Amino acid sequence: MRKFDGFLKGVNLGGWISQFDAYDKAHFDTFITEDDIRNIASLGFDHVRVPVDYVLFEEEDGTEKEDGFYYLDRCREWCEKYGLKLLIDLHECYGYSFDPLKKWIDREKFFYDEELQARFLSLWSRIAHHYAAYTNQIAFEPLNEVVLQEVADAWNKVASSYIRMMRQIVPDAYLVIGGVCYNSVTSVPLLDLPMDDKIVYNFHCYEPMVFTHQGAYWMDEMPLDFRIGYPGTPEEYRAAMEKLGLYGNLVDSVDKEKLGVNGVDMFETIFAPALAKAEVDNAPLYCGEYGVIDRADSADALRWLRDIHTALAKHGIGRALWNYKEKDFGFVGEKFNDIRDQFIEIL
Repeated sequence: MRKFDGFLKGVNLGGWISQFDAYDKAHFDTFITEDDIRNIASLGFDHVRVPVDYVLFEEEDGTEKEDGFYYLDRCREWCEKYGLKLLIDLHECYGYSFDPLKKWIDREKFFYDEELQARFLSLWSRIAHHYAAYTNQIAFEPLNEVVLQEVADAWNKVASSYIRMMRQIVPDAYLVIGGVCYNSVTSVPLLDLPMDDKIVYNFHCYEPMVFTHQGAYWMDEMPLDFRIGYPGTPEEYRAAMEKLGLYGNLVDSVDKEKLGVNGVDMFETIFAPALAKAEVDNAPLYCGEYGVIDRADSADALRWLRDIHTALAKHGIGRALWNYKEKDFGFVGEKFNDIRDQFIEIL
């Protein structure tokens, strides 16, 4: 299987110019700085995935913001200085968000609304033109985590329109596209796109969710004080998920009855259908998000990271850890200092 060259070991900059608490220049200026990019490079990463929301680029009425590219431009320059590539991920567009805390969002409307899609494509046209000279450094991801499985066919149509438009502007750029069910690895086989040698299949992996998201406040079924270790037996995880009501939740869409023993073999089982699809279509695979919540035991988190890294590396799947700083998954802070050497070794 082909590799996503230059994007094999990355980290997300979530919480900077996406998923921020408020549109605040002081936050944007200080949350990620050149020192952070230098630190990321020193840890052995080769790229950053940069989630960004549409509100950086445009007003609610669609008016363009003159300074919309300021922070991405600075990040690109820092990355160039320290030898990193970057993936621009539109985490939220006008009319659509994956964010489970935004319960008022209609998760379906965007995929059937031509006006919303036209605005989406217009924004991406601006982004592509702005960075057309840097496609040797920058890759593009159209939209983060399509939630609903029932829009799979509609998403294929939107993504296909996106590919055709982008190829008029950035014919040689990598385009990184995932499927439905919160970009579950199980949805990769559902992708039906106009292929070329710069299309990358993208997925996210937080399996088993009951471990990686233990105590997550944004999951309605998850008690804040719930804790569970890794590795655990399949029976242990199934019982916990059944008790918490996590079965049927699209963010945990892998069929647990087929997983077998936890560990590297579990990830091999999870990845198998996506690997088969990528092989048939001659497309690189990329895991754009994976990680363990900071409430989990550090030793357990390291074991999980070692297992998923082993499986990803075996198949040459590129990856971007969620997350660099804060957002409940960050590895910058006192807790990280205690496991820093082991963490770097696992990378």
